Amino acid sequence: MTGASLRLVAHGHTAALRRAHFGGTDDGLDEGGLRAALAQADAGPDRRGPFGGNDTCLSSPAAAARQTADAFGLLPTIEAALADCDYGDWSGRSLDEIAGTQPQALHDWLSAPDCAPHGGESVTAVRDRVGRWLDAQHRAGGRVIAVTHPLVIRVAVVHALGLPLATYRQVDVEPLAIVRLTSQGTRWQLRLGAPRAG
Repeated sequence: MTGASLRLVAHGHTAALRRAHFGGTDDGLDEGGLRAALAQADAGPDRRGPFGGNDTCLSSPAAAARQTADAFGLLPTIEAALADCDYGDWSGRSLDEIAGTQPQALHDWLSAPDCAPHGGESVTAVRDRVGRWLDAQHRAGGRVIAVTHPLVIRVAVVHALGLPLATYRQVDVEPLAIVRLTSQGTRWQLRLGAPRAG
């Protein structure tokens, strides 16, 4: 088995992120998000930010993820497994709005990963979907950059490290954050350090 190197990149800021809205509106990057992504790309020696080489690039189907990859000068292939959580009836609505109209449902969703009172995916379902994809990347080996959503990265880290799913709440992922996972065939390792090309 060849080694695997996976860089999970959170897309840049969108209007929905700034408004603390649940996903589902397929917002593209807002002006600040695009500027930040372009600035991070310009920081790299070949306009690919902290990336380099000929890594495969995958992206969530969402506009914000595709635009982030474009800003880095990457040519992504769309990967459905990297899609954000399906928030069902809550899509496009704010956290405050749900808290005001469905406080118990919101409490249930935040406290029980198996719960999906909004008619969409539970966090467990997202973890299962992302976990299957992550396991396939582990088996395949190679170098991959995956541009996706904060929740997807949070559950990917929890899955890769074999942590209880409830710990996803303790993982915070900022826009344009890069999380690196590597493996030499036995298990994923979380790699922290200064960005480097190649």
